Amino acid sequence: MSRLAAATSAPRASGKPQAQAFLFVAMKPGGGRKIGLRQAGSLAALSQGLRAESLILVNSYRLPAWAARENDLTLKDQAALNEQLGQLITRGVPLVEALDVVASTVKPANKGKVIRMRDLVSSGSSFADACRTVGGFDNVTIAVYRGAERTGDLGGAARELAIALRRRLAVSGKATTLLIYPCIVLSISAVVATLMMMVVVPMIGEGLAKSNIKLPLYSKIIMGTGIWMRDHATLVGIAFAALLVSALIGRGLVVLAVQKAMRKLPIIRDVLLAQECARFFGVMGAMTRTGVPIGDALGVANQAIGLPALRRQLDRLRTRLIEGGLLRNLIEEVTMFPIATRRLLVAAERSGDLEHAFGTLANDMTDEVDRTSSRLLAVLEPVLIVLMFAIIGSLLLALLLPMLSISNSIR
Repeated sequence: MSRLAAATSAPRASGKPQAQAFLFVAMKPGGGRKIGLRQAGSLAALSQGLRAESLILVNSYRLPAWAARENDLTLKDQAALNEQLGQLITRGVPLVEALDVVASTVKPANKGKVIRMRDLVSSGSSFADACRTVGGFDNVTIAVYRGAERTGDLGGAARELAIALRRRLAVSGKATTLLIYPCIVLSISAVVATLMMMVVVPMIGEGLAKSNIKLPLYSKIIMGTGIWMRDHATLVGIAFAALLVSALIGRGLVVLAVQKAMRKLPIIRDVLLAQECARFFGVMGAMTRTGVPIGDALGVANQAIGLPALRRQLDRLRTRLIEGGLLRNLIEEVTMFPIATRRLLVAAERSGDLEHAFGTLANDMTDEVDRTSSRLLAVLEPVLIVLMFAIIGSLLLALLLPMLSISNSIR
């Protein structure tokens, strides 16, 4: 296993104490107290870390590690941190001083992480190890830092990561829009339909029943269901709450089922493929610019791929490349890539300009996500209108059928 691949695996045991979780109470400089959760190697390390933030430890309680597990940094936070590091380090500012500056400008929630990273670096740890110890960074980012430290271009790597993260933010924004838009429309339709079933439908159904009007079978079923839902509103609420809790508990299975379905739908599949390609080429561009060999870069970048078919093809490419295959021939076997993408990669490999090709493809795939997302939204709008009509229109039809019967009887 290469050094880079080993760096992305689980850290080996060392003499350093494992991080412990603490609930702490600390005194602020201007008075008042701060209560929070923090991970530290020991109580002394916790106290030292708080002193670096101008806080005085008053009391602490040791907790299980899972109870105080800190959240990862968001993409936006990581992008801002890398932008500042890239600007400072490339201008000759030492890493410890650069982290001091970053700590004074980041969000308060992230200040403690940056200070702990600075302390670890000043005590002799590498920046990649500090990021891994503090937490909040994924394996791909840590591997890029590690490769950049070996080549001495940490500032350039931070700049490239900031660009890649901004690109991912743009892509994620499109994906979020595609998910939220239909969810909002269908949720509103479900709420309106439920209110109609429990209020409007029973009211009209009881009025028609008192008038001894013969109802069509479909109307009888809908109105009977509405009356039952109104009379058993508590049971309906319990069932809805149980369904919601089940969805929250099994959200992993729900997400997997939705992802599997999305991978098979034509236009959505194109959006997902463009999104995965943009992420892959962004990581490859950041790693190759730091001097990481193409085989090691593939080992890390493949971890960012979520589409199983594409990941299998890229894993096979890396394996055969390590065994001595030619990259230009192996690229043709990655059929998940568009043919134009494969031709560009082959030409770039022959000219020795893969770094530039990866950056260009990352930008092109981001633009492709924009185009395919716009097409998908254009298709979703009429589909959602049809679904709304199917949900609400079916209830209206149950109410209109008796009215039509009455009208025909009067004639």
